[in-house]
Amino acid sequence: MHKPRGRSLVFSLLSVPILFSVAACSKPHPATIAITHAIVIDATGAPPQPNSTVLIDGAKIFAVGPDSSIEIPSGARVIDATGKYLIPGLADMHLHLMGAGEPAGSREFILPLLIANGITTVRDMGGDVAQLKKLIKEIDSGDQPGPQIFFTGPYLDGNPPYFQPSIVVVTPAEADAAVHKLKSEGVDFIKVQSRLKPPAYFAIAEAAHKESIRFVGHVPDSISPAQASDAGQASIEHLTGILLACSSREAELRQQQLNPPPRKETPRQTSLRQRAWQQAVLDSYSPEKAQELYAKLLANHTWQVPTLPLLIELAYLTPATDRANDPNLKYIPQNLQKIWKQGRAESLANKTSGDFLLRAKLVEASLKAVGDMHAAGIPMMAGTDSTAPNLVPGFALHDSIADLVRAGLTPMEALQAATSKPAEFLNRSNEQASIAPGQRADLVLLDANPLENIHNTEKIHAVILKGKYLDRAALDGLLNKAAQFAAKM
Repeated sequence: MHKPRGRSLVFSLLSVPILFSVAACSKPHPATIAITHAIVIDATGAPPQPNSTVLIDGAKIFAVGPDSSIEIPSGARVIDATGKYLIPGLADMHLHLMGAGEPAGSREFILPLLIANGITTVRDMGGDVAQLKKLIKEIDSGDQPGPQIFFTGPYLDGNPPYFQPSIVVVTPAEADAAVHKLKSEGVDFIKVQSRLKPPAYFAIAEAAHKESIRFVGHVPDSISPAQASDAGQASIEHLTGILLACSSREAELRQQQLNPPPRKETPRQTSLRQRAWQQAVLDSYSPEKAQELYAKLLANHTWQVPTLPLLIELAYLTPATDRANDPNLKYIPQNLQKIWKQGRAESLANKTSGDFLLRAKLVEASLKAVGDMHAAGIPMMAGTDSTAPNLVPGFALHDSIADLVRAGLTPMEALQAATSKPAEFLNRSNEQASIAPGQRADLVLLDANPLENIHNTEKIHAVILKGKYLDRAALDGLLNKAAQFAAKM
């Protein structure tokens, strides 16, 4: 597990939140699969296309069109999808595959939960390079069913780092060395963390530009989101620093955050000080500051991955939002559940009704910020931060998609945040953005229309993973295996 150090989680979320071998489950299939009579929602924004046939040849989509226009090859496996809705495979653009003990953790319960929930692409935002590359090799070879993985490797952070694995960066020379090392090891992005000081952060930005690799992650405590955007940070996670940057007292409150009182405090005194700081951030919200910030983020094309489930279910947890009895916890290993239970207890302990009211206000402010940024044209992607406490891998992404609708996105826009938008960000739009010839055969077949009710993304009838058809029985087999693993750990 990634273990946090130092500050209160709830206090830090305004700038930095906590992070925290199955066999193929379908029967052998012919080279061509024909999904017929489907209602295709291709995530381009086009209306659903009823009575459609999709031909899959190997791991690629070969043809898409009305049933009457597609000739089904002799010997093809035909799937009658009458009344079903076909969408592109989903993407979780912020999780941690190595966050639950290796090598068994990812392979025995995280990957099966992802596949069973229709997640065919992930962006791992902090883990060991060697272990991630080994996992990717197993998936690419077909030895281990799983989504395609893009990854950052270790965090780049200040001293002491907030989480592990980390590379401490203090000087420009260390920034150059760290970025060069990670680029040479094959990471897809550089991940910046919360305790970086300005000289180190801007040196990382310069080194990443020189190495032609994008950097993503938290906005460090000592940096504003506007500065991060101007420096070229490609994506901002968890809304780090966003609410503070919309305050008319931004500079003053940032200094308070960076320089807490030197006197020794009791836990309750610390909680009261942090609560007062958060309330001050909310009370000093400035529409003009927000508009100025959002204009900059848009101009610089700085993506947002709000990970709203992390905020709602962990950072701003209240008794009303506590999922202590979530039935999906049966898929989480017992040793990990103990850590989660302890974290929930600590988050709820010694809190007053006023504390919980403030947390509810912080959730609403975060949702408003997401809606306002989206309305301003700032690109959004869905993500979870699984396996942080209370975030069950796979299931949490459906919460993230629904939370985006709660924030003001339409169901189509929320669906795009987990399909076509990630493809665009990953520069894979010609491979996986929609349902079209030549695209990856990563698809999800739903029993109900997600454009009528976004929670219908959870009603999964089948998943097509790299051209392999996993029916409901196969998906239930994955879930059962994860549950069995969880029960014995």
